[in-house]
Amino acid sequence: MTTVPVLTRWFGYMDSDDPDRVLGMIADDFTMSVQFSQGGGQSAEFVGDRAGLVGYLAQREKSTLIHHLDVGVVAGDYELVVGRTTRNGAFEASFNATAQLDSTGAVRRLLIARTPEVAFVR
Repeated sequence: MTTVPVLTRWFGYMDSDDPDRVLGMIADDFTMSVQFSQGGGQSAEFVGDRAGLVGYLAQREKSTLIHHLDVGVVAGDYELVVGRTTRNGAFEASFNATAQLDSTGAVRRLLIARTPEVAFVR
């Protein structure tokens, strides 16, 4: 896997007891969309700027899911990953994440899509 330092740190923070540390990784003009499917057509979209990210962080479970980054690519100011989440070691969902970084390495744009309906088996 290509090293994707920003997304590796982002998901490391998200998997920790203190996921709010990602707030220190975002640019002033941050915008995000997280498409979150629970399967069976049950999905939600979390959107917005810093306040949207704060709201997303407030509703999610802490220290429950582990993100595994299976494939990563850096293309200029972008980092892209394909990965999966596990709960207690068992597959829960696949996800794609794309981050656009500013000149300081802060996250300007973040797009994440996740679903349990598709598993990329290795």
